[in-house]
Amino acid sequence: MAENKQYVSALDVGTSKVIALIGEVVADEINIVGMGLAESRGLKAGMVTNIDATAQAIHQAMSEAERMAECKITSVVTGISGNHIRSLNSQGVVKIKDGEVTKADIERAKDTAKAVNIPPDHQILHTVVQEYIIDNQPGVREPIGMSGVRLDTRVHIITGAVTALQNVQKCIERCGLKVDEIMLQPLVSADAVLTEDEKELGVCVIDIGGGTTDIAVYTNGAIRHTAVIPIAGDLITRDLAQALRTPYTAAERIKIFHGVALENLEGLDEMVEVPSVGDRLPRQISRRTLASVIGPRVEEILELTLNELRRAGFPEEVLTSGIVLTGGASLLRGVVELAEDVFNLPARIGVPQEVGTLSDRIRNPRYATVIGLLHAAKKRAQQNGISAGKPNRRTSNTVAEKPVISKNEKRPTPSPREDNEPNDLLLPPEPIPRKPSWISRTINWMKNNL
Repeated sequence: MAENKQYVSALDVGTSKVIALIGEVVADEINIVGMGLAESRGLKAGMVTNIDATAQAIHQAMSEAERMAECKITSVVTGISGNHIRSLNSQGVVKIKDGEVTKADIERAKDTAKAVNIPPDHQILHTVVQEYIIDNQPGVREPIGMSGVRLDTRVHIITGAVTALQNVQKCIERCGLKVDEIMLQPLVSADAVLTEDEKELGVCVIDIGGGTTDIAVYTNGAIRHTAVIPIAGDLITRDLAQALRTPYTAAERIKIFHGVALENLEGLDEMVEVPSVGDRLPRQISRRTLASVIGPRVEEILELTLNELRRAGFPEEVLTSGIVLTGGASLLRGVVELAEDVFNLPARIGVPQEVGTLSDRIRNPRYATVIGLLHAAKKRAQQNGISAGKPNRRTSNTVAEKPVISKNEKRPTPSPREDNEPNDLLLPPEPIPRKPSWISRTINWMKNNL
């Protein structure tokens, strides 16, 4: 019976982290049975810069997920991003044979719409149908079986650089895995966090990751525009490291655990310990000071997004449902209020929707992309009837053990957090508060007794 299990696997190869998820399809639902995390050091702005380092991170994350799921994965669905991504809207018109729309007519119309000029170093990633028009009747969602003479298909075409796609595929294949499909990250992120009503009314998803900010615009239930801005969370971290004169890893930890995007919020007088470079003693700064560094960078990312939307012909009036923020940087306190000020639209945090037995740990904007990839893997598996892996063979006397992480893979767990700060295993733990010095104790005694 165990051999009949249908597994699906998703791999999010990001600039800051690699996440692997393994799910088991049960009654049209996904039960997540395995998860792996690894720090990513081989990508910059969403593109591979070191194949060996990226392959090592993929192997570490996938091995951890396989141990947890007690299975062996052979193929994955993965995503891609980067400033090489291009998108355009196209249209194809064909004559309907026999007066009734068939699947062959739809494929011919799609092929006609794909006959557009794209750079020779690019290839088509996705051809997403926006709507069908039959004899000047717009808004047709399912045309098969309808009568007509002329079929008009409007599609959204997404292209990517051939070399960028090949590099991602090489990294995954080095780990002994087959790539079932490479998908655009903003598309799958949007599928994970949006509702159908939002897609109908008009909405913009902004996925602020580690190396790229991904944009997806929906109106009338269909994708209308996608774009990638090569500026994201790592810019915030680098500015923070320079402004505070602290190591990059410490700046990343401070950003995630204590980062604030607005200076005028309440409760920002709390002091945060900032490690210094070299042998210098750590310093204390307020969270309001952090906001003065982080806020302008987040505002810059949002303004670049607004300019991209206006350039593509999507003014704020079209986005009735407003803005949905997802990705790691969306967890910064005050980012929703800042987005509402920049776009003059309502905004919310996009959390992945329920997926079977999805745990609270994975219901986090950081995992929106990998959850969307898992959805896509499930659809593909159901269409083809193929499993992405097989359960490990065990004898009847073998007792299942919990997955063991080796010393090289062991990562400390952060301490409890405030607000909506994420629990990321890739981060070092919160520093232990130091005892006050004898000078501080003397001053406190004088205040209380004199």
